[in-house]
Amino acid sequence: MSQKRGSSEALNAINWQKEIYINGVSGKRLDIPSEMDRLEHNASKVMSKEAFAYVAGGAGLGKTMDANRQAFGHWKIVPRMLKDVSERDISIELFGRKFPSPFLLAPIGVLELAHPKADLAVAGACASTGIPMIFSNQASIAMEECSTILGDSPCWFQLYWSKSNELVQSFVSRAEACGCHAIVVTLDTTMLGWRSKDIDLAYLPFLKGMGIAQYTSDPVFKQLLKSESDNEDQSKRKINLAAIKAFIDMNRTYPGNFWKNLRSKEPLAAIRQFIQIYSRPSLTWENLSFLREHTKLPILLKGILHPEDAWKAVDHGADGIIVSNHGGRQVDGAIGALDALNNVIDVVNDKIPVLMDSGIRSGADAFKALAIGAKAVCLGRPYVYALALAGEKGVYELLRNIMADFELTMGLAGCRNVHEINKKSISRNS
Repeated sequence: MSQKRGSSEALNAINWQKEIYINGVSGKRLDIPSEMDRLEHNASKVMSKEAFAYVAGGAGLGKTMDANRQAFGHWKIVPRMLKDVSERDISIELFGRKFPSPFLLAPIGVLELAHPKADLAVAGACASTGIPMIFSNQASIAMEECSTILGDSPCWFQLYWSKSNELVQSFVSRAEACGCHAIVVTLDTTMLGWRSKDIDLAYLPFLKGMGIAQYTSDPVFKQLLKSESDNEDQSKRKINLAAIKAFIDMNRTYPGNFWKNLRSKEPLAAIRQFIQIYSRPSLTWENLSFLREHTKLPILLKGILHPEDAWKAVDHGADGIIVSNHGGRQVDGAIGALDALNNVIDVVNDKIPVLMDSGIRSGADAFKALAIGAKAVCLGRPYVYALALAGEKGVYELLRNIMADFELTMGLAGCRNVHEINKKSISRNS
């Protein structure tokens, strides 16, 4: 990394901008493009078609993905002049902790689809910038390994509520033990949405043993695996080269010795067990009390779009909300996340922090979300594309780029710090 995390000066936008231009004199450029459409396009060239489709695809016709981006066009920044912005501070505070910027990394599973170092590479970039990483429930690397890379850099844990409360409790306990500062419960994925690109390719990475590292490293899951070892699926499947290759891949992906895995059939049993307990469509508001009983960490509810759900979140004791439509991956034709943000902010009325994700692609996007009332924003797909192109260095560059973009946008709009960004900083199109 070009700079180690430290003072705000080390992460200063103008310093980063100067470094880029000075390096350019000697012909050195960043490893990733700063323009987001080109970043995505270049990543599509280095990822397999199945991997790129899984990351880039949305539900149905992709209308919600379109709505996410279009929502930012509904708002315009109104810069103010002759403000002294020679010193700028983009840091924020959440749950009593200071973060260097209003950005967090949204939880994204199966990062091995983009790069073999997967979550470890992302953790390294977060450690270099201080940007919090939200560990995915569907990670390729167990949370304990990632936390050692992060050091004192902040991390949260995303929870998909499975059919096993014992497993939920175990995940939360592990998150606490490895230093996570909050639990993010994803509410909008109790079932997988109809993702057309994945359907057309008949591809789901979990069936190849990818993205289940939190499970295969968990003592409760291992115990469930033993108790179900005799209940093998006896259905007949056609054996061909593709099936054999998939079987070999899942044994390589699974922790431990390949040949031992091959003999034990444990990887196949683990995938089967994961499929059985992964999601819980019966989840209701009443279930949240179980989580509160088993952790003292702040609990954020991710996937809130309707103002009545925002009110229920406050009423049921949530510590925070993340307005999100899962990047358009779950419900086709849903409201854009930024369009939903304003009503949620009004209902919550500063009782708890509201964050936002889905569609953030620039510093200006983040500025608009904060002006509406979000306390922070989460980045998603862009860091996966950067990971695919240049590993940890690519993610680091992406984070520095978007932090610099935000800082310069903030300053040029006449704001010296995040607290000065408000609804007077933007105007909604008629």
